[in-house]
Parts: sequence; structure tokens; C-alpha cells
Amino acid sequence: MRPATRSALRHVLTHLLTPLLMCVGMGLAYLGAFAQPAPHELPVAVVGSGPRAEHLAAAIGEKAGDKLSVRTVADRDAAVRALEHQDVFGAYVPDRRAPELLVATAGSDTTASAVQKVFTPVAARQGAPLKVTDVVPPAEDDPTGQGIFFLLVALSIGSYASVAVIGGAGGALPLKVRAALAAAVSLVVSLIGTALAGPVFHLVEHGLWGTWGLAWIYSAGVLFVGTGLHTFLKRWTTLGVMVLFVMLNFTSSGGVFRPELQNGFFRWLHGFWNGAGFVEGTRSHVYFGGNGLGGHVGTLVAWLAVGLVVLGAAWAVERRGRAVAAKAAEAEEEMEEAVGV
Repeated sequence: MRPATRSALRHVLTHLLTPLLMCVGMGLAYLGAFAQPAPHELPVAVVGSGPRAEHLAAAIGEKAGDKLSVRTVADRDAAVRALEHQDVFGAYVPDRRAPELLVATAGSDTTASAVQKVFTPVAARQGAPLKVTDVVPPAEDDPTGQGIFFLLVALSIGSYASVAVIGGAGGALPLKVRAALAAAVSLVVSLIGTALAGPVFHLVEHGLWGTWGLAWIYSAGVLFVGTGLHTFLKRWTTLGVMVLFVMLNFTSSGGVFRPELQNGFFRWLHGFWNGAGFVEGTRSHVYFGGNGLGGHVGTLVAWLAVGLVVLGAAWAVERRGRAVAAKAAEAEEEMEEAVGV
């Protein structure tokens, strides 16, 4: 094999390492997050204040073990409020003739299904069919309630793909110009995503301006972090942002399975990752009257702040690099002058 061919082959194999690492990372992340979903301390309620309700709640909790966290609520109205605040994800109303299960599928269709599987046998033991009532349904054109998750996917791809362009094609530009481009692109990405979710596909039927605001903060955070990281990661930037904003992000967002149905690692990530902040924040804003919205906005703002810090670090590194290069050029010029003399 010719030396030139060997060199070209080595070059190709080196670059193939990135997609192979992506394959491994995506497999580990998605299969690790979504394989064998099972409840873990899933909050549910039994409606009633008497000894019978307390006994039923205790029996369900004892049989379920650590899969459920069972409590009682005084009446049906209190159960609805608990669901609207996402304090519980299912509330069972015992009745000998017509037992009822209250759920909120806008919060998570998969969680509502898991709760239904828990309480269907309970109703069957009473010899009555279980009536399921959805107290917080998703938009009519989004029957599974996963439209917000797919909006997250669209925003993320538009944002992290733009990082590669800004860092690659715009690599010669000063960092302040790249940062301004990142801010402008985040605005465009958020407008496109919100238009698709609202007027085009009607996945968000109201609260569109608030959804756009959350989308902009989320997209800007991704673009700022990615643009800053490019200074440090160079050609590994694409892999780096995919780890942060796809592999760990989509899987911990709660868009497919809420953290109560996932293992400990992804439950932990859900508490502070930016995708979870967007999905849960948008759900809260659109469907749950803003309950808990402040915390989710705080998560998105924190990621935006991290992005600004990373940009600041990149600016310092690039400034120092320019200074070193200038000194080296000056020293070389002085040496040439001395040799010429």
C-alpha cells in the first residue's frame, strides 16, 4: 500500500471514530433510559378520609413496595387539585358500583397508563369496571401529549446543528460576532419551532407566547454552550453537544417517560437538565396553570448562564492565544531583522 494511501486511510479511520462513538453513546443513552420502564415511588392517591380509604391506601402501598408512594386525599376536588399541581399522577375513587381513576395525561400519557395498570386490578377485585377520567387532557391534535417532546427535538437539532456551522464556517470570526450569531440563530430557531407547534400542527392551543419565550431561552442556552465549547473541543464539538443535548437531554427530559418510570441516573438528571426544564416548563405553562413554572424557568436560565460563562472562558482562551501568537510573530520579526543586519 502506498504511503499516500495509508495516510488517507488513517485520516478516514480517525474521523470515523466520531460516528462510532455517537452510535455507542446513543445506544447506551436511549436503551439505558427507556428499556424496562417501571414505577419508582410514583405518587398516587386514594380518595377518601375514613378508615376504609386509609386501609385501602395502606394495602396498595404494601403490595406495591417502593414502586408507589400512596397517600389519601379528602375528596374528589382535592384529588383534582393534586393532579393539577402534579403532586400525584393518579387518584383512585373507590366505589362498589363505579370505581373511578383520575389521571392527567397532559403530564405524561405513559405515566397515566402505568397508573391505570395499577388500579385496574383493584377495581376488578370489587367486581366493577374501572372508569378512567382525564382531568387534564392534552391538545386535541396531540392525543399522546408528546408534542412538546418533539418540539424539544426540533429546537435541539436546529440549535446544536447551528453550533457546528458557527464554529466551523465562522471559525475565523471574532468570538463576539459568533456569540451574536448564536443569539440571532436562537431567536430564529425558537420562532420556527413555536410556529410549527402552534399555527401549523396545533400541538399548543394556547399560551403560545410563553412557549416561544421558553423555547428561546432553551435554544440560546444550547447555542451559547456549544459555541463556547467549540474553542476547546474543535472537531469534537459535534460529539460533545450531542452528548449534552441529545444523549443525556432527550432521555432525561420526561417527554417519553417521566423520571418516576426511569432508573436513578436519569431521574437525577431530570432534576436539573435543560431539556427537562423546557418540557416540564412548557407542560406547566400550557396545561397546569403555571404550577411549578418558576423552577423550570430557573433551570433554563441557569443553563443560559452556564453558556455565558463558557463563552467568557472561550474569549479569555482565544485572547491569550492571540497574544501569544502576536508575541511569537514579533519575536520572529525581530530575529529576521537581526539576521538581516
